[in-house]
Amino acid sequence: MPFRLGPTELIIIFAIVVLLFGVGRIGQIARELGKGVRSFREGLSGTGETDKN
Repeated sequence: MPFRLGPTELIIIFAIVVLLFGVGRIGQIARELGKGVRSFREGLSGTGETDKN
């Protein structure tokens, strides 16, 4: 496997992401990602607010 990421590399990548986006923006991105995953799962299972007619 050519791309092995150790703890040092992950910390460096995380630091760069924090510098680029800022802590507040990372929280917003994570929140939106969570909403998207939740919506995707609801779509797969067929349950959701739009199906309750």
